[in-house]
Order: sequence, then structure tokens, then C-alpha cells
Amino acid sequence: MTTFIFDVLTDLKNQNKNLSELTFILPSKRAGLFLKHQLHRVSSQTIFSPTIISIEEFVEELSQLKNISNTELLFEFYNTYNQLTKKEETDSFEVFSKWAQILLQDFNEIDRYLIPQKNIFNYLSAIKEIENHHWSLEENQTTFIKNYLSFWNKLHTYYTNFTKQLLNKKIGYQGLIYREAVENLETYIQNNPKNQHVFLGFNALNTCEETIIQKLLQNDLAKIYWDIDTTFFNSVNHDAALFTRQHKQNWTYFKNNPFNWLTTNYSKEKNISTFGIPKNIGQAKYIGSLLNSLKNENATLQNTAVVLGDENLLIPVLNALPENIDALNITMGFPLKSIPLAWLFEALFYIHKTPSNSFYYKDVINVMSHQFIRPLFNIDQVDYASKIIETIDANNIIYLTTNRLKEIAPESITIINLLFSNWGKTIDLALQNCFQLILSIKTYLDGNKAANLLSLEYLFRFNELFNELSRLNTKYQHIKDVSTLFSIYKELLSSETLDFQGEPLQGLQIMGMLESRVLDFETVIISSVNEGVLPSGKSNNSFIPFDVKLENKLPTYKEKDAVYTYHFYRLLQRAKNIYILYNTEADVLTGGEKSRFITQLELENIHKINHQIIAPQVPVIEASLQTIDKNVKLLEALVEVASKGFSPSSLTSYIRNPIDFYYQKILKIKEHDDVEETVAANTLGTVIHNTLEDFYKPLIGSFITAEIIKNLKSQIEEKVSFHFKNEYKEGEITKGKNLIVFEIAKRYVSNFLDLEIQDLKAGNQIKIIAIEANNEVMVDIPELNFPIKLVGKVDRVDEHNGITRIIDYKTGRVEQNQVEIVNWEELTTDYKKYSKSFQILSYAYMMHLMGAINLPVEAGIMSFKNLSAGFLKFAKKDKTGNGAKKDFLITNEAINNFEVELKQLILEICNPQIPFTEKEV
Repeated sequence: MTTFIFDVLTDLKNQNKNLSELTFILPSKRAGLFLKHQLHRVSSQTIFSPTIISIEEFVEELSQLKNISNTELLFEFYNTYNQLTKKEETDSFEVFSKWAQILLQDFNEIDRYLIPQKNIFNYLSAIKEIENHHWSLEENQTTFIKNYLSFWNKLHTYYTNFTKQLLNKKIGYQGLIYREAVENLETYIQNNPKNQHVFLGFNALNTCEETIIQKLLQNDLAKIYWDIDTTFFNSVNHDAALFTRQHKQNWTYFKNNPFNWLTTNYSKEKNISTFGIPKNIGQAKYIGSLLNSLKNENATLQNTAVVLGDENLLIPVLNALPENIDALNITMGFPLKSIPLAWLFEALFYIHKTPSNSFYYKDVINVMSHQFIRPLFNIDQVDYASKIIETIDANNIIYLTTNRLKEIAPESITIINLLFSNWGKTIDLALQNCFQLILSIKTYLDGNKAANLLSLEYLFRFNELFNELSRLNTKYQHIKDVSTLFSIYKELLSSETLDFQGEPLQGLQIMGMLESRVLDFETVIISSVNEGVLPSGKSNNSFIPFDVKLENKLPTYKEKDAVYTYHFYRLLQRAKNIYILYNTEADVLTGGEKSRFITQLELENIHKINHQIIAPQVPVIEASLQTIDKNVKLLEALVEVASKGFSPSSLTSYIRNPIDFYYQKILKIKEHDDVEETVAANTLGTVIHNTLEDFYKPLIGSFITAEIIKNLKSQIEEKVSFHFKNEYKEGEITKGKNLIVFEIAKRYVSNFLDLEIQDLKAGNQIKIIAIEANNEVMVDIPELNFPIKLVGKVDRVDEHNGITRIIDYKTGRVEQNQVEIVNWEELTTDYKKYSKSFQILSYAYMMHLMGAINLPVEAGIMSFKNLSAGFLKFAKKDKTGNGAKKDFLITNEAINNFEVELKQLILEICNPQIPFTEKEV
């Protein structure tokens, strides 16, 4: 295939032009590299290379101004803003940067399109004055409205002073550079009367560019080559040729000179396939599959380009590339904001941007767990990061001070100071901490330099970034706090990339849409061809209203869409194999349905479009319940558990799910004790249990009275506070949800004591027999050749009017029907229905075997969320024709029936032939 660049060079050669004496001006530097590579194909002898520059470089040369970064522009503009604004009305630099960004873009557009500045700014001011009458009906304007209108009235003053300030320093933004270039054009022409310029591959031109090119053309100092197909040019509604049609019609040069060129490449036969693929990762994976199949046909993948509509796909695509790709060139850089170091500094700025004496524990753990920070806490082969994290978990610390961190790990004071101390004092100190941190990480990585080359490159780029921050702060001194430093850091970071080294002219090319300008490829894969991505859709990041833009011929979203259309169709012009991918999953944040470009291709009916919906192969994996066979070691572990004792809770755990029993009792896997930011239900339950234990333990063996219980009520605050501190460690209970939970705990205890007083006042006699009684008993099971022990702690045992009661406290809600059974056989089959009955029967069974109680007894639950129901007694229901008869007394018969079910359950647990089988949840 021939390329546009080759055709231009051939045409110039045929006109006997001396290529070495020409100045080629292209839309991008990258296109210049390809042009230089094509020179040998049209020149039969050795020649000096011509001057090849981008349009930005050419305009900068004309203007004699140096382009500066957007961030430095903000600092320069803030100087102007401060000079022209009263001190009491001045925004902070952080606030200023939010609206100044938009205003600078408008300045840029106004200058690039040579709009009379005073006219448009006066126009904007008048519009705001008119709008004010709509949303403010007051005759006397408020201070806010006066300041608002004053801002719009000052726009022209801001512009005039700002541009004057920049011109004095010989620096500028793109628009100002373009305007100055136009001002200097006559001088340039006079000084360079023999320079011949060749403009090629341009499409949408701003007014400055049009003026410069037309002036050079009229003075016979330039040629211009357009790259547009007749298919688009001759269709008045096709946006791919919107700008070239305007140029041909409006430029006086083309009334007497040929319009080069209208080509006929697009209508030639092409293989076009569109693929609808779910999600961005799906597109990346499919690009890898396509390249793999293409490599089998073309081993070098020469003249193949992957064009990413959404540049966020770069890393997924790189990960999906076939391993056997040898030559690869990546035009776009890897964004620094996607590097792990970026979120480390973001996390540090986040915790320091608001001055505070303490840090949230999750923020501390996030920083210390970072891959570059964790090794710095490893001192003398001791992992102090783990020590700090374990201390936070064990003591339930939600907020930590720097001194507390130093107490936990005094050997890590240096790194703790770098990460958590002194940031808020001065900006210089905050930056110094960042430099020292980078140096500390570098010292660690230098220990194994060969394995850490990429990480060291990351560090170098971030060191450069912080050097720029330090330079800007020293030069302008507008950064007053860490919050502002954070904003500027993010601004700088957003534009920084880590460039790849590759083969710019060989093998596979991976690029963004703008990098494809002027270039031609035989095989093209375009990703993310969705509305909102290609084209990008409507956006109005400007202070200039839409109708004002139309009036002044400034570009709107309509022109922006036409630019995307041109780039998309230009990629297709000379290509033979085209693969267009789009995301089938509509997402309002990253693009909607398939792009209008795909629909347009189909409606044109020029090429046959092969359309497919691609779905990943998802194997059907049948859900299978986990089964653990009982081998010799497992049976030995079971014998050990049996000798230590089965508790009612461990047995009900087996009933709920045998796999849970296996994990907890055999493998001894415990849940990790996370920090409780809000008091957990089990902590609340422990506090209430321990408080009642303190109240009732001194009363064991005696009858209680209403007066005794009343006296206990005065101690509720003290006891509940003590036990919260004991259980919740250093957690905060004086505010927020935890204060509510603390009050709930006091209310639960108070309500329980009130219920007790009410019961006693009703004439009932209560004698405390045991509180938090530990029970241990051996169970005789002849079928097993090893001892079986049952263990358990009973919350309370008392005598109520002579009847022994076994009471279990529950802080959750329990209803009477949850402590009733009909058939004994069901006791060990349904956890939800019968677990509470099983638990209280276990206590009664153990105490009976120990001889601690005489049957019959009552056993049941006191539910703190259902105290109005009183003591919820266990009951055996016998169904009759008219309902159910309930027996609330636990007799010998009930104990014997329970014993049968209990032994069967233990036999099942210990049976080597019955595996631990997971139950469906």
C-alpha cells in the first residue's frame, strides 16, 4: 500500500523540488518521524534531511515566545489576579485554580481564533448583567451580586494585564503564541523570502493557522496537501470533510490554484468487521486474540496499528498482547497517576491536607501496607509494620497520634516522622518529607538494583515532579497549605507520563486517536468506538455561552465531533483490514451505546460490514458442596477436641454447617479480629453479661429483694463504662453511633433490673444459685473408645418460688416459639428453629449429670430485645386435636430424650465413615 506521506513526497519530487531545501510542517512530531523514514524511497541519491517540524514548533518560532505548562500558567495568572483584586475579595490559590483553569481555556480559544478580546468580554459582562435581573429581583444589589458582576467586568482587564505580563517574560500559552505568530508573520516573510514550506495532513484549523498558511500560500512560499476522500468531500452532510469543504470554498488561494488532494482510496475494497464485546477488559482480551491470529499471517505485524479510543485501555491491552510479539512501539506514555507511587503520595496528602493531631487507623494501615513503605519498617529482621497493625487490632484503636505510633514501634521513629509528622507546619517541610521518603525508598531498592529498575524509574519521575513543585513554590510562593499543595500535585500528575522505549518504525504500533494523524496502516484495530468516547459527546467547559461561540465562530461540540469523524474515517481511507470494537455494556461514565460512526458505516452501504457480538467463554461450573473425609489425623484431632470438651455452641455450629465445625474445631481457624469502629453485637453482649455478673455474683446463695436490686441501679453507669473500656479497649464511645450503643447497654441493664424488681414486688421469691457457672461433665458413649466431655458456662441459675431455673441471656431478639419443640428427632436437624432449645437443654443436661440441680427444672432465655415477654421457658409441645399442649418442666423423661439426640449427634461427628459435608446456606 502507498501512504499519504509517500504520495506527497512523490508529487514534490515529480515537480523537481529540492527536498533538502523544504520545510515540512505537520500536525505532530510523530508524523515527522515517519516522513523522514519515507525520504529514501523517493530519493535516488544521498541528500541532506529537510527541516521537519510540527505546527506548534513552527508557530513558536514565529512568535519568539516559549510555551509553558498549564500549571505554571496558573501561577502566573494568580500574580495578575492578586494585583487587580482587593485583598479582602481575593480567592485562595486552591479556589482560584478551579475557575481559572476554565478562564485560561477561554483565553486560549479567543486568541487562537483571533476574536477581538474587548468585544467578547464586554458581551459576556452584558449577558451576566441581564441574567442578574432574572435571578435577583432586589433593587439594591447585594455584596455577593456586586462581586459577581465585578468579576465579569474585570475579565478584559485580567486578560490584558496577564498577556502583557507573559509577553514581557517572552512566555505564553498556545493561543497567545498563535496570536503573536500572526503579528510577526510579515516580518518572518520579509526575513525568509526564499523558504519553501509544505503543510500536509491538516484538517481543522484555527483562525491563526488559517491566516498563517494562507499568507504563505499567497506569497508563493508554501504548498498545502489535504488528505480527504471524494466520498466524504462530495457528500455535503459528511462531517469528515466539514473543514476541508470550508477551506476550499472560503480560501481565495483555491480560486486560482488546485486543491490537493481529493483521493479515491475509501471506496476501494476493504474487510471491515465490527465486534460488540462486553466491558473494556473484554475488548483488551479480544485485541490480544486478534493480534495472535494476525501474527500467524504477518509475522512482524508490520503496517498494523492498535488505536485506542479510550487510552485507559493501554495497560489491559499490553497485558493481553501475545508473548511472541517482537517489535512493538507504544506512542502514548504510561500515566504517572496509574503508578503505585501515585496513590502513596495521594494517601499522604489526603491525611495531611486537614491539620489534625490524630490519624484514622485505616489511613495509617493503607500507608504502611504500601509495597514501597512496608520494607522500610523492617528493621533488624523485625516487621514493625505488622507490630503496629496487630496493636491497632488488639487494642481497637480507631485514631492514632504520632506519639502513639512511636510508642508501639520506637525503632521506626525516622520513617514514622517522614510519613506522619510535621507536614502541616510549612510547605517546604512537607516537600522535604516527600524528598526524604523518595530517598529512603531508593536506598532500599538499590539493595537489588537489577530487580528494581522499573521501580527506580518511577522514583526518578516522582522526584522530578516534586522538584517542579518545589521550584514553583519557591518562584511564586502561592502555595500556603498542604491542601493547595495536594491540588497542584494532582494537576502536575495528570499531565505526566512515563514514556516507553520501542521500535518507532517497526512492528506493531499502539497509539491514541490523535497520534494516528497523517499516518496510514494496512491493518487497523480501533477500540472503544462508543458514543461518549468516539465521538466524545457534548461538553461545555467554558464561561462563553453556546450562542456567543456561534456568533464569534468559536468551535462548539459540533466542530469537535467533526474532528473525531475526520480522524476515524482517515484511519479507514487506505486501510485494507479494519477491526472496530465497541463495548456492549452501556455505561454513562465511560460511554453509552455503539458509536454513530458504526451506524454511519452501515448506512453508507459502500462496504460490506461483518458484525459480530463476542462473548467470553464462561465454563459452567456446577456448584458442589465441599466434603472432608475423616482420615487418621482428622480422627486424632477429633479425639483431642472430645477430650477438651464439646460446648453447646460448637455442637450447634455442626448442626448449622459441619464445614464450620471442621474449620473452627479441627483446623482451629478463627475469624480475624478487625477494629470495631462501631461496637459489634458480640461486644455489646459481652459488656451486658459482664455487668450482670458483677451485680449478681455477690448475691449467690441468697434471696434477693427489690431494695437490693434498686441499689444496683446506681452502679450501672460505672460498671457498663468499666466493661466497655475493658472490651472495646481504646475505641471511642463518647460520640456518634458508639455513644448510642453505650446508652443502649445501660438501658438494657436498667430494663432487666426493673423487670426483676417488678417480679419481686409481685410477691415472687428469687434465690440466686449460680452466676456464670462453669460446667464440665463426662458423657458415657459405649460406641466410642475414647472419652467425651461436655463443657459450658451458664449465665444464671436461680430458684423462682422454689423451682430451679436455668437462664441464658441473649442481647438479640428471641421469641417463645424459638424455645419450643414438637419432635425430639428434629432437635439436631434445623439450626434456625431449634439451636436455642438445644443450647439450654445442654446446660440442663450437664448440670443434671453433675448433680448440681434436681429435676424437674425450668430452662429458658431472657431476651434483652424482648424483655416484655419475660422469661422464655423451654417447652415440649404435644399436638392434640384442639391445638398443642405445652410442658414447660424439664423432667427425667425430657433429659433422657435429649440424651438420645445428643449422643447420636456426637456419634455422627466422630463416625469415621461420615465425612464433614457442607450444607447449602
